[in-house]
Amino acid sequence: MMMAEILSTTAAEDNLLRLERIDKRYGEQWVLRGISLGIPRGQFCVILGPSGAGKSTLLRMVNGLAEPDTGIVYVGGERVDNTNLARIRAGIGMIHQHFNLVTRASVATNLLAGALPKVALWRALLLWFPALYRRRACELAAAVGLNAAQLGRRVSALSGGQQQRVGIARAFMLEPSIILADEPVASLDPKISRDILRLLHSESRRRGTTVLCTLHQVDLAREFADRIVAVRAGEIVFDGPPACFDETFARRVYGDPAGAHLPDATDELRVGESLSCP
Repeated sequence: MMMAEILSTTAAEDNLLRLERIDKRYGEQWVLRGISLGIPRGQFCVILGPSGAGKSTLLRMVNGLAEPDTGIVYVGGERVDNTNLARIRAGIGMIHQHFNLVTRASVATNLLAGALPKVALWRALLLWFPALYRRRACELAAAVGLNAAQLGRRVSALSGGQQQRVGIARAFMLEPSIILADEPVASLDPKISRDILRLLHSESRRRGTTVLCTLHQVDLAREFADRIVAVRAGEIVFDGPPACFDETFARRVYGDPAGAHLPDATDELRVGESLSCP
């Protein structure tokens, strides 16, 4: 039995997020196959894998942006479906690869947009956000290293790293239990990437938030993750602590640096086998 299956069956009561036997395909193309995964409360879990492995689709399953062909997604012990989707989404924060901010609007307006699921439409259109959210926007801006003067600036005037700080602060506006971060540092340079992940890690730790984060950078995953789940061809091929995801496992998941070799039926690792520490 794979480690992911053990997590989803024997310790299901400890998991804030649970995916059971998820299959998904678009046309004839399989995207996810037999995914079973349990994420405990407060864990910083990184999903690794090559492009097209199914990482983003896996995240989209959690907040209902994609529906499984078969299988079940649970959040907080509750099955995700159309009857509760709006309420469940209000407890999930999103951080995007390309920031997904309104660049012509101010930092403050973008932060307050994180409260939209809880604010009446007429208030949002008039930018009449309740005092609670206005205070929280200021607190979160300070927490991610943005000063008061920057709240009134257009987002377009900020650097990429500053924009992603806005994205992180916005994701925490409704004090979510889960943060989904889809390649949050893919467009940033290595130093800024490390700063952003350090910020996300520290804020999630401080607030007890569960984070499911997709990354391409193995070194950053090893540095910040509590747990690495590696996906290839829509299946989990590694699930364990970062210390166990060594260069050998990385090559088996990604192929060699030149991309000339990927595991096949003659290799020790086959798709569907889960790698873990001895």
